[in-house]
Amino acid sequence: MLRVDSGVTVTVVQQEPRWSLVVPVKRLAAAKSRLAAFTGPHRGELALAVATDTVTAAAACPVVTEIVIVAESHADLDALRDIGRVHVVTDEPAAGLNPALRHGAAVAGARTPGTWVCALSADLPALRPAELHRVLAAAERHDHAFLADTAGTGTTAYTARPGTGFTPAFEGPSRRRHRESGASELTLADVASVRRDVDTPADLREAIALGVGPHTAKIVARLGL
Repeated sequence: MLRVDSGVTVTVVQQEPRWSLVVPVKRLAAAKSRLAAFTGPHRGELALAVATDTVTAAAACPVVTEIVIVAESHADLDALRDIGRVHVVTDEPAAGLNPALRHGAAVAGARTPGTWVCALSADLPALRPAELHRVLAAAERHDHAFLADTAGTGTTAYTARPGTGFTPAFEGPSRRRHRESGASELTLADVASVRRDVDTPADLREAIALGVGPHTAKIVARLGL
């Protein structure tokens, strides 16, 4: 509330920060290597379906302004381009995941200055917009924050406040590396869909139990799961 000299009380509603998401998408033919034997000829289709469900759910989060997809190859990504507020860029400088994410964050900063930035895994087929919203709201208390994956060794989301730099440390034991970098770990209940990334058949079954999106569900039905 704000009281002005005239004696009139004005209610000031503080708007939530707006977010740009950076989502890395591997070349579909090379994605999901640990699922290759399990998925057979549907491997690339599953990778695209998972990414499409992830991005569709993320775009439905009310505080997300734009999603920058950093792709190794633009081939066969029409399903992602058709989602609203999505901008696809080429992986630069083609030097690995974290440089690609930094490139995506730079693109996001140029396109939508002043937004908060979140690097989000593309492997979250059960993602719920409301759960992502809770994660982003919690991250707003910190300059840099991250959310560990279900296994507790990796990371599914890394966030940065505008003007504080963007230093993701994904791959391998990224939970430990993000902690060591000074990022604050987000420990939230009821955000299982933001933590359940999919790399193995067991991961996929857990995501199915949570409830995957329609694109993933279609491929899962072909696999007989």
